[in-house]
Amino acid sequence: MFEPGNIEVIIDDTTLRDGEQTAGVVFSLEEKKRIAKLLDETGVGELECGIPAMGREEQASVKALVDLGLNARLLTWNRAVVSDIQASIHSGVRAVDISLSVSDIHIERKLCKNRNWVKEQLKVALGFAKDHDLYVSIGGEDASRADLDFLVELMEIARDQGADRFRFCDTLGILDPFTTYDKVLYLAERVDLDLEVHTHNDLGMATANAIAGIRAGARFVNTTVNGLGERAGNAALEEVVMALKHACHVDVPIDTGRFVELSKLVGQASCRPVPEWKAIVGEKVFSHESGLHADGVLKYPGNYEGYDPAEVGLSRHMVIGKHSGRHGLQDRLSRLGIDLDLLEADSFLARVRNIAQRRKRPLSDHDLLRLYDADRKVA
Repeated sequence: MFEPGNIEVIIDDTTLRDGEQTAGVVFSLEEKKRIAKLLDETGVGELECGIPAMGREEQASVKALVDLGLNARLLTWNRAVVSDIQASIHSGVRAVDISLSVSDIHIERKLCKNRNWVKEQLKVALGFAKDHDLYVSIGGEDASRADLDFLVELMEIARDQGADRFRFCDTLGILDPFTTYDKVLYLAERVDLDLEVHTHNDLGMATANAIAGIRAGARFVNTTVNGLGERAGNAALEEVVMALKHACHVDVPIDTGRFVELSKLVGQASCRPVPEWKAIVGEKVFSHESGLHADGVLKYPGNYEGYDPAEVGLSRHMVIGKHSGRHGLQDRLSRLGIDLDLLEADSFLARVRNIAQRRKRPLSDHDLLRLYDADRKVA
């Protein structure tokens, strides 16, 4: 049973691996270093930092990250091939993810093999990794479409040969949270091996699926900053952490106050600007215009805010526009040194709404001061 007070969730952030696999995204070595350092300073426990089998340049990049001496554990992604694992060892990491295709679709139509071949490949690759005293996560690629009892077989082999955990991958992002929960729970109840969930956002449910997997018993979760990742992306670090904290009441030792800084860094490095409305880190997700909402926030922020904007490095914005009410307008004008009585405020508000409607935008402080000065001259 899920008990928030008795669960330790470990974030394995894969911005530097799966995030960089976003079509068209390339991080320079200096960008990778800055991202890795900031993730480490934020308190992220693990960083999946590259694919050494890609070649010497990638190996040198991973080695440079290892040399930073971060507190976070660094892992690399590998196929279940000895040469891949050797490349990771040469890069200096002491932890690896060994990925295997586990669905019949992938086994038969991608690998052109069978289930027995997959089991033998797992034994060989895992045996080599453990012979070199590596921490090993076994990655079940396309696990969401795999036969659950076959996954149990693989997990039992992995456990018996010393694997440290098994990664349940919804590689295509096709699950919903309810099915994710059921599948992860099925595995958790049958094999005594730590579970990790890796989710994709193709149906817009990556974060929800990640949370469902944790509720079902997974102790590790993959994330990327801003949800960067292949196709529609991965579960966003900032969303998963804040959902755990506020929806699940799980204490995750992450400095959430640096989320906006981290988001902007990755957004710039990936050339993928963060939308203003992006959950958790969007610049305007704490903007209030509607008269009812603005009035409620001014009276008590908790009326319409689930948490303090400062918790993630943001600030509140009271917007004056078409939908504004008298209270919000009077508050803004008061901050500008203008005090209006009720009749004056109602008249001024009508003008504000009319202008906002015509200009199709809110009014800035400069706009409000100009309008006030114009009204005074007419009077």
